[in-house]
Amino acid sequence: MKTIYRTICAICVICGLMSCSDFLEEQVPQATLTQDEVKQPEYIDNVLTSAYAGLLSIEDMNASFSLWNYDTRSDDAYVGGSSFSDGEPFHRLEMGVGIDTSDWPFSSIWNKLYQYLSRVSLSLDVLASSDQENATIQQRTAEMKFLRAYGHFQLKRLFKKIPFVNKLNMTEEDYNNLSNTEYTNDEGWQQIINDLEDAYAVLPAVQAEKGRPTKAAAAAFLAKVYLYKAYRQDDANSNQVTGVNTEDLQKVLEYTAANIYTSYGLEPDLHNNFRPEEQYENGKESLWAIQYSKNDGTTYGNLNFSNRLIVPCIPKVHDSGCDFYKPSHNLVNAYRTNSDGLPMLDTFADKDYTVGSTQTVDPRLFITVGVPGTPYMYNTSYMISETNAWSRSGGTYGYYVSLKQNVDPALTDSYLYLCDSQWATSMNRVVLRYADVLLMRAEAFAQLGQTAEAIALVNQVRDRAATLTTASVVSNYPNKYGIHFAVGKYNGTYSKDDAMKIIKMERRLELAMESERFFDLVRWGDAATVINRFYSTESETMSFLAGSQFTANKNEYLPIPKEQMAASNGHYTQNCGQW
Repeated sequence: MKTIYRTICAICVICGLMSCSDFLEEQVPQATLTQDEVKQPEYIDNVLTSAYAGLLSIEDMNASFSLWNYDTRSDDAYVGGSSFSDGEPFHRLEMGVGIDTSDWPFSSIWNKLYQYLSRVSLSLDVLASSDQENATIQQRTAEMKFLRAYGHFQLKRLFKKIPFVNKLNMTEEDYNNLSNTEYTNDEGWQQIINDLEDAYAVLPAVQAEKGRPTKAAAAAFLAKVYLYKAYRQDDANSNQVTGVNTEDLQKVLEYTAANIYTSYGLEPDLHNNFRPEEQYENGKESLWAIQYSKNDGTTYGNLNFSNRLIVPCIPKVHDSGCDFYKPSHNLVNAYRTNSDGLPMLDTFADKDYTVGSTQTVDPRLFITVGVPGTPYMYNTSYMISETNAWSRSGGTYGYYVSLKQNVDPALTDSYLYLCDSQWATSMNRVVLRYADVLLMRAEAFAQLGQTAEAIALVNQVRDRAATLTTASVVSNYPNKYGIHFAVGKYNGTYSKDDAMKIIKMERRLELAMESERFFDLVRWGDAATVINRFYSTESETMSFLAGSQFTANKNEYLPIPKEQMAASNGHYTQNCGQW
């Protein structure tokens, strides 16, 4: 039987198995409930907790729901690790060659996301049999539709042609007869939108319990899905963008309107979005975040184990760090700025940026990437250097390390924990943040020809970047490490093409190493051009990329896993590209 299945479990107190910080850890076991009792509003959360908990307990370091493992196909990062053979299928994937449909990373993320969806489906089945006039039941149904949209969205970004688990009370026969071409590409995005629009209509502006989605979270998610849908890829034999739909872009503007986000804004310091301390989590820029926890009665707490491979080698601290998801030279060089403090959109670095050079850079570089010559996680006890002590591969994948997923070693045993010889943290993972809302709105305006409005929004994001030079965790870097910051605004009149070029770069700089880059390139239709150019230039210094090739109309999406094709009773169609 296919691994899309409905989790069979007793209707009992599931919250004891796994919980999130805030409301999930507050659920108190109340003994077994009957099928009738569980439908009552006062008991319904005992079932729904399992769906929320699936966001934590089902993902793992090889199949993170953040999809960082799959963003290593972009020009932002290398897979890393100890050698090419360390997680070899991921290395083949980042090179675009030698990929096989039986490679385990494909079935791993497919299975886990559908296991998560099975919990959501069970919750929706129970909710559907409850009192539909009850406000609590209505709100919890909206939450579950939001969570279902999240699972389908991640799967669709990865695999394009997916079966949708979007009907009530599905039987084993229903699952075995699902097709991954029941909907066209456009219709598939619409299925996700339908769930989110239902959720948006019901969800409250404020949730007393952190981790539950709000109306603003649903709006931001709707904007994102409409933006993906706008770039039409409806030719079954191609992944090319055939057009950009203006009606979808108008929906992006509708769901990014400022009046929806009156309680949200940009954090004064970008780094605040990536700090584990309670005073920073669920801050004003965080629209929806996965809630991890500590000290909640379980063995390790409900920590984030999905990022544990990203921890670098740190002398005398993280000697066991696995050192994956390594920022690329290309990404670091993208933060270089010209005499106006603006990115060099069409200029490739003649040599790599180094700390202490006269070259000016955007300060967001040092909140995204740990660069040799600067402190790891802003702790001067751990200065990054171009030595093998800081590289598990002996420098094969360079010496840059990712910062956004990691925690200061000084916080060990308070927010960072050594569990089974690997590291995990209680830090939340922000899924939707306000900076992304501004940039999505800017992109919709630019595509609609309203470039002045688009550039004004880009400048809002750049204004925050500029304040980092004087008031942030890195504001002392010029004095301490000889770094030269420069962040300017865009002025003047821009064509649609130039505005889009600016927005694409701004998304890269702002959201780098947050698992957005590869998927942005695919939806824009830029993946083949950008990634092959990256292979060509980067392989000059990173020899392991020699022979890499991104094949258009193939490498944009993962193949449907071989085991799923075999078990589909002929109901699945493989993605294009002669897999």
